[in-house]
Amino acid sequence: MSGNKSVAFGFAFVVVLTMINACLAQNSPQDYVNAHNTARSAVGVGGVTWDSTVQAYAQNYANQRKGDCKLIHSGGQYGENLLWGWGKDYSGIDAVNSWVSEKQYYNYNTNTCASGKVCGHYTQVVWRSSTKIGCAKVVCDNNAGIFIICSYKPPGNISGQRPYEKDDSMISEI
Repeated sequence: MSGNKSVAFGFAFVVVLTMINACLAQNSPQDYVNAHNTARSAVGVGGVTWDSTVQAYAQNYANQRKGDCKLIHSGGQYGENLLWGWGKDYSGIDAVNSWVSEKQYYNYNTNTCASGKVCGHYTQVVWRSSTKIGCAKVVCDNNAGIFIICSYKPPGNISGQRPYEKDDSMISEI
């Protein structure tokens, strides 16, 4: 009988480890960095790296938003992209992909977004001088969804400037 208990315990342990791994999937610092760098590479921009100070700032702000899950920017010293999602467990990669999906609304030649559309999240992701990132994710209180923030150092989206210099030989579709 003790053999069966050992097998059952072992099985339960593997299931728990698998669930933990699934929860962490696509939310690691490297996942955020890779998703950003894929978009940046597509427009010929160098990569970002993870910064623990910027991440601590993002985590602190995410913790503050945990109670209400409102998409309110922190107003701090970093650039910032926010995502709120409900109905599924949004990952860090989901958040970055959502921001990058705005690429279709960005017009490089006029350095503007299409009328009635948003593209500032995308331009922050690919902003050439923003080279350090830190991101955080929290589950909002009362099952009110997921809140994800990525902070950028130095901040991008500076009025009158383009996020990157266009080199037609380097530009590819994401």
